[in-house]
Order: sequence, then C-alpha cells, then structure tokens
Amino acid sequence: MHRNWKLLDLSAFALRLSLAASFLSAVADRFGMWGKPGEPNVSSGDFGHFVVLTERLTSILPLALGPSMAWIATVAEIVLGLALLVGWRTRAAAFLSGSLLLLFGLAMAFALLNPAVTTVLFGATTPEQVAANVGSVVLAASLSADVIARLRAIGAS
Repeated sequence: MHRNWKLLDLSAFALRLSLAASFLSAVADRFGMWGKPGEPNVSSGDFGHFVVLTERLTSILPLALGPSMAWIATVAEIVLGLALLVGWRTRAAAFLSGSLLLLFGLAMAFALLNPAVTTVLFGATTPEQVAANVGSVVLAASLSADVIARLRAIGAS
C-alpha cells in the first residue's frame, strides 16, 4: 500500500510539473522567449499577436476588452503555473487550472461555431496546440442544439 501512495505522489508531481511547464511556456512564447512571430515552433512570438488571438477567441466581448483579457489570462497562467511548480495550494491551483483550461476550450469551441471564423489558432506548431484544437472540435461537436443556439444568440448581441 505504501508503494502505491508513492506512485500516486509521483504521478501527481509529474502532472503538476507538466501543467506548470505548459502554462509558463505559453507565457514565455507571448514575450518572445521562444522566437519571433512566424518562426518554427512559435505560436505568438510577441504580446501583440497574443492580443489578436485573444480578441478572436473572445469575440463575444467588446474588442476593447481584448488586451485586458490577454493580460488576465497571462497573469492567471503565471500565478497558476508557479503555484503548481512549487506545490503551493495544489488543490486550489489544480481546480483553477482546470477551470481556466475549460474556459479556453469553451472559447475555442464558440469561435469554431462562429461562421466568420475559419480557424481557432493561426497555426498549430506543437502537439499540445493540435490537441487543444482537436479538443475544441470534440467539445463543439458534443454541444446540444439548444446550447449552440444560445451561444450564437450571445454572439449576435
């Protein structure tokens, strides 16, 4: 039994590190640490490109809120990434991380349902981005007609 607990602890630690690395790597990309926009394996490359992506994903909000939403997402990813990395309030950090990822997924699914949007991300350059896009398609496909109609009504207002 003691060995199983160690395995669970190790698994939880590995999951925390993976999620923390994902959040912090995404933030590093926004500030050009992985390269310039358009270079291989670079998603945003600078904060300006990330703001454009955020505005696209939050198209139900006024365009003027795009920069604020980009900063909110960035600060949330930094705080949650660091909390997971150092093991601070891991249950709360894990719950909030899952909630943040759910919001990202819903935003991508909503964007996919918008006929004016042809792609959610400018280009997937990592396996994680492909998985996020596929997850959004799966989520969008699983929504009921009533939910889709309500999302479209929200987007139209």
